[in-house]
Amino acid sequence: MADADGSDPIALFAEWLAEAERSEPNDPNGMALATAAPDGTPSVRMVLLKGVDDGGFVFYTNLESQKGRELADNPRAALCFHWKSLRRQVRVVGAVAPVSSAEADAYFASRHRESQIGAWASQQSRPLESRFALETAVARYAARYGLGKVPRPPHWSGFRIVPERIEFWRDRPFRLHDRLVFTRGAVGWDTVRLFP
Repeated sequence: MADADGSDPIALFAEWLAEAERSEPNDPNGMALATAAPDGTPSVRMVLLKGVDDGGFVFYTNLESQKGRELADNPRAALCFHWKSLRRQVRVVGAVAPVSSAEADAYFASRHRESQIGAWASQQSRPLESRFALETAVARYAARYGLGKVPRPPHWSGFRIVPERIEFWRDRPFRLHDRLVFTRGAVGWDTVRLFP
């Protein structure tokens, strides 16, 4: 693991993600996203990381979904990346902010056309009477946009988790694992190693 003195957790994360992209058979950018309802009830689901930089970790979703509503009410979240083939995980905790409209538009435009149509057709997290109803909605929006450009729905955008704490965990024999925690300080990052 990187030396705790003066290390940049975003750069270390990028190194680990690049290794995972070479070794993980599916979705090395998959991450568990934990949110909480206003009453404190937690909720967790897998989403895909779509960008990371010094500003934070970005993913996209339907803003009217359960996670979208929970983040609107309580703009804090936790992430967990687990790369089984590497025997590593990274945990992130921080405040959540919406991405800019320009960022959301650019990412939406990069998606496959069928995924763009699906973003219009799906009323994510709400009751669905039948699979046929979903397929009918997909057909309706496919016809509506024909062969032209599919605009980003107003209810679809992204969030950026601005990290306050990032923990890197690496498996070691006999459960003597490496744990290195970065906590955002007034200037830069403070680091500490934890017992396994």
